[in-house]
Amino acid sequence: MRIGIPSTLAYYEYFPFWEVFFQELGFEVVSSPTTTKAILDWGVQHTVSDACVPIKLVHGHVRALAEDNVDVIFLPRMVRVAPKETFCPKFLGLPDLIQASIEDLPPMLSPRIFLRYGRMSLFRICGQTAHSLGASPIKGLRACAKALDAWHVFLRSVRRGMTVAEALGIRQRMKNTVQGPRLALLGYPYLINDPFVSANLLGLLEERGVQVLTAEMAPPGALKRLSRQMPKNLFWHYSNRVVWAAMYYLDKGMVDGVIHVTAFGCGPDAMVSKLVELEAKGKVPFTTLSLDEHSGQEGIITRIDAFVDMLVRKKASA
Repeated sequence: MRIGIPSTLAYYEYFPFWEVFFQELGFEVVSSPTTTKAILDWGVQHTVSDACVPIKLVHGHVRALAEDNVDVIFLPRMVRVAPKETFCPKFLGLPDLIQASIEDLPPMLSPRIFLRYGRMSLFRICGQTAHSLGASPIKGLRACAKALDAWHVFLRSVRRGMTVAEALGIRQRMKNTVQGPRLALLGYPYLINDPFVSANLLGLLEERGVQVLTAEMAPPGALKRLSRQMPKNLFWHYSNRVVWAAMYYLDKGMVDGVIHVTAFGCGPDAMVSKLVELEAKGKVPFTTLSLDEHSGQEGIITRIDAFVDMLVRKKASA
């Protein structure tokens, strides 16, 4: 059996886990190709017009998997992976949205990921998922343990300074001896690490000698401590991590500037951007890059060059 996983959204955080899990059950894992113009255009045409670009993208990726004749499409219903926070409502309803928008799809496997009891909940979900695919729940538990080991290796790579895209093998780090300003590039991993929709933002910054720090590189223990300083945290999983990472890098004085990468039309991001801006105010320069299906690399290059030049001059005059 070939199980297809779309290369977008939760893929950028959990693919190493699910890949090993299904392989341990004896299945072939097929991920959709990295985003192309054709994938994005198809998603734009078959999604409601007010959806943000990540939701449009996942439609195109699911269609690409269907055209690859996978036997099952794996699209979990992401609800909660940490206490007192949830995922964006479009994540919650994504399996239903996909099935209502795309015809002639292979069967869809959409377990509800609600980790009320932490690791015990995850093992239960994995046992049920294995059973639904004809494998024994015990085999599912063993596969879950192996998958957790692989996922922790992935997380350690990111925390040691690799971007998610590098840890997943989507891109290779450039060998650049120029040490320019240090920049916090904050945003959701499925925006920053998608080379097409971000117009190769990571590569553009590396070419300019910028040292990039992302939210995923911040130590989780420090983020958890900082979360207690907030009068009230946000409701959303990825949004909280962007805000906490901004607090961490700015409190430690680790960066010369902050760029917040946001998806046009993203409701949670409207609040995240303001919170990050307030954290950066009076400390380091801040700017926002808004991405959608019309974003072109030329416009992004212009803004990046202006921002990086400002950081270089500010650092030189300090």
